[in-house]
Amino acid sequence: MDRVHNSTADTLTAPAIGPAGVERGFAFAGFRLEPDGSLFRGHTPIHLPPRELAALRLLLARAGQIVTPLELRQALWGDVHVSADSVPRCLSSLRARLQSGDCIQTVYKRGYRLTAHVQPYGGAPSVSPFRLAVVPFAIGYGVPGYLGAAVAEQTVAVLARARSSVVAVMAQDSVLTLARRGLSAQEIGAALKADFVLTGTLRALPSHFRLRAEMIRVRDAVQVWLEDVLVERDRLAGLESELADRLNLRLNSSFSPSFPANFTANLSIAQPKPAESPGAGLSIDAAAEPDAEDSLRRREAYDIFQRAHHDWQTFERHQMQDALQHLLRATEIDPSLTGARVDLVNLCVEQAFHGFMPLAAAAAVARRTAGQVPDPAGLPDAMLPALGWISFHFDRDLPAALRAFALSAHLPHDQWVTRARTMFALSRHRFDEAIRILRAAIALDPFSPWLHGRLAWALHLAGRANESVEQARSALDLFPGETGPSLYGAAILAFNGQPQRAAGLAQDLARRLPYFDLATAAHAYALACRGSAGEARAILERLEWLGRERYVLGAFTSAVYVALGEPDAAIAQLRASMSDRCPWFFQTLADPRLKPLHGRPDFEQMRAVLAAIEAQAEHSNS
Repeated sequence: MDRVHNSTADTLTAPAIGPAGVERGFAFAGFRLEPDGSLFRGHTPIHLPPRELAALRLLLARAGQIVTPLELRQALWGDVHVSADSVPRCLSSLRARLQSGDCIQTVYKRGYRLTAHVQPYGGAPSVSPFRLAVVPFAIGYGVPGYLGAAVAEQTVAVLARARSSVVAVMAQDSVLTLARRGLSAQEIGAALKADFVLTGTLRALPSHFRLRAEMIRVRDAVQVWLEDVLVERDRLAGLESELADRLNLRLNSSFSPSFPANFTANLSIAQPKPAESPGAGLSIDAAAEPDAEDSLRRREAYDIFQRAHHDWQTFERHQMQDALQHLLRATEIDPSLTGARVDLVNLCVEQAFHGFMPLAAAAAVARRTAGQVPDPAGLPDAMLPALGWISFHFDRDLPAALRAFALSAHLPHDQWVTRARTMFALSRHRFDEAIRILRAAIALDPFSPWLHGRLAWALHLAGRANESVEQARSALDLFPGETGPSLYGAAILAFNGQPQRAAGLAQDLARRLPYFDLATAAHAYALACRGSAGEARAILERLEWLGRERYVLGAFTSAVYVALGEPDAAIAQLRASMSDRCPWFFQTLADPRLKPLHGRPDFEQMRAVLAAIEAQAEHSNS
């Protein structure tokens, strides 16, 4: 947690990205690292394997600063379990290739530091990268249901960390949305305007898993290449890293602007390459520690993590709560499993958003999880948006939140990072900023239901009624039955004269997700707008009764009381939300549905809380 609260923390992370997301080049100690990853000493090219190149990029981006072994391991291998000497071996090999032993300094018990003077410079690739969509792999009999999506998603994560100059991986939320609709791999690629799509099948053999992966060119459905990877059942961890390594090799060696239309490369079944081979990708065997018992423990933790990662993104209350327990168990078994810790933090925030967990409890679990990272300076950047959001909503500590978001500003779009950024902006009533973030994210992730629904909500909070209605209708047409568009659409349409349709949307959502209190409140609001006051009050009474047995998120019920003509009850609900540190409280204060409360002293006092937080933060920075 020190990274979030350290006033100098914003100097710790310097992304190797120049303007408009272009990879930067570096000149240092007589070397030149080009934006495309080519390294030269003078005019002499020097070959670097992918992991050594990634390590060099990280050290250059943080020149003069200590990079911890944990940070290097996470950047190079992610959540794949490698032996303790993997980072030292990688750095030793990098030094040997540079033939400059004093360029990279080892700082005893702390990490590594690049000591040479570094001059970054911008650069743009000569051609646009190929656009690749990775669809969930089909699974055969005997393969756990979550593995097809899990291996595909982890492959995307590894490819993103590799930051290849020849391929841009399409946003996974859009891919999954289209896959749920039953579109074929080629149809998904066409909808996303991808150049290639990666698909395949994961099958179970008596003692192995066999992954058959194929790359398809979208424009003509030609199979570009086919590759089989065979791994032992108890060595599945790391499969995605091996697949990503092979993908990177094929992409960098075969795909060029002159890539022939008739190129195909069918490869026979291949075992992972030995880890000690120069330039080889990570071996599945390398995922196992020398100690057999320790190796089994780590594999068990990884399997629990993968199952929980799938379950918590279902947005079903009980599955999300079960996933939280599984993630806690995974981190207990293997404290080095960073991905499980990142999931835990994001899951806590998501449960608070949905009302499945009080913010106080969510903040406690998230912070305990972050506090268990062995080196606070090595806190994963992917945790920072969620932790910053907690600092603002739970602690009302805006400076700490701003530092966390500044430290993570380099992170690319994914649904959890963008969610935290937009909800933070909306809570601060910076609606134009949130709208810009959402529209930029939709350009990258055009089939994400939550992005489209949240854009409608941001326009609603900004008071742009016509645009919010148009966006809500568009989201509902694009994503019928999806949670985000249905929730936001019900509130917006009911407020703007379409309570009948809104009531139907909210009622259907509340039936499908009976523990989603926001949907229940949206249904009550639509009924009140329709004139069905008795039905609306019955729903409010049921929510009040449920509140005696479990936590009930009351953020939207104040709007119901306003629609029923009961302003005192609406104020009481707002006070309770403020006391509970409700994650929707500050946004609710800007909700046009509460306009009848404007001018009331008790309501204006609550609105003054946000102004005081902003003023205090501005004073602390002056």
